[in-house]
Amino acid sequence: MRLVTSRTGRYGAAVAAVALALVPGTALADRGGGASQGGSAKTSGGRDGSSIVSRVVYSGSTAGSEGGGGTGKVKPVGNWTPPACWYEPRSAEEFSRYVENMYDETVNTPGQHSYAKTSAGEFRDEYKDGTYKNYNLDKKDEGNWWVAVRDEDRWMEPEAQTCDRMPFWVENGDPVPVENAITPEVLAELAYSRIALPTTEVTLAPEETTKVNLPTWAWLDEGKFKEVSVTAAIDVGGLNIQATTTAKPISLKLEPGTPDAETYPASGECTINDDDSIGEPYAKGKADETPPCGITYLRSSGDGTFNLQATVTWEITWTGTGGAGGDLPDGTFGNDQEVVVQEIQAVNR
Repeated sequence: MRLVTSRTGRYGAAVAAVALALVPGTALADRGGGASQGGSAKTSGGRDGSSIVSRVVYSGSTAGSEGGGGTGKVKPVGNWTPPACWYEPRSAEEFSRYVENMYDETVNTPGQHSYAKTSAGEFRDEYKDGTYKNYNLDKKDEGNWWVAVRDEDRWMEPEAQTCDRMPFWVENGDPVPVENAITPEVLAELAYSRIALPTTEVTLAPEETTKVNLPTWAWLDEGKFKEVSVTAAIDVGGLNIQATTTAKPISLKLEPGTPDAETYPASGECTINDDDSIGEPYAKGKADETPPCGITYLRSSGDGTFNLQATVTWEITWTGTGGAGGDLPDGTFGNDQEVVVQEIQAVNR
């Protein structure tokens, strides 16, 4: 995760104190609900106007979306993770409304601690009558405020705390002086974690119970595993960018659930076919053939079952505004299936 320079001092302390009440410098972006349906992400707690909400909008096969067809989220291979926090622009008008509403809510909340009111006042003064004057409203066409946003599902993670810089002003055309400022690539990374993938339940033959030393065929039908995409876009403060992240299935990994088994191929990695299927359906007359994708169990599961793990690997790429694009780490998604393996019963005469 990229680290972000934090600002310290009197106003940094003020932000930390007010954060205990309304989180003025950093808000929590929701990964589901309205965002998945194409609406703005909601913040946890507070009311609209008194809390900064993410303006990133997601569409496509997003986790939680209607008709997305997926039941799980892609898991990155390796140590890489999508951003847990990022920075977004706000117009001078939007930012002034936010700070004023935050201040009013803090000082007018019954039972609010005095330190919270003092801190809210100091925070407000910084942008209204301190380093900045009247929220830069007289320069509203010359730049934007940039604010930190956290992913709600990860807001307690250490990575989510790295976006701790107070809201800051950036003139139009100037670079944003922080890591994780919204760009096509950052949007692509945010879209990555919202991709919804189909379940990975393979078809087996024999279907319910297989036998020791009998090849078990495994396959995924064509059409079930196709490319899925999520688009993340933002249009605020004069910034209008988007990125589409696409996941393409490339292989199926079979792990029998016991070392006493052989996989086909030996690596257990079944590649995808030209028609987007994986493996080959069993058909009558193939009993003596070696399946292109499958397992032979070498011992019985006894009174229990073996936990067959079927995991699909997805290749992740992205394209974005201005012709940007590239690769992101491969992702995986799978699930377990219970397999009953019995000894072949022989009849002695």
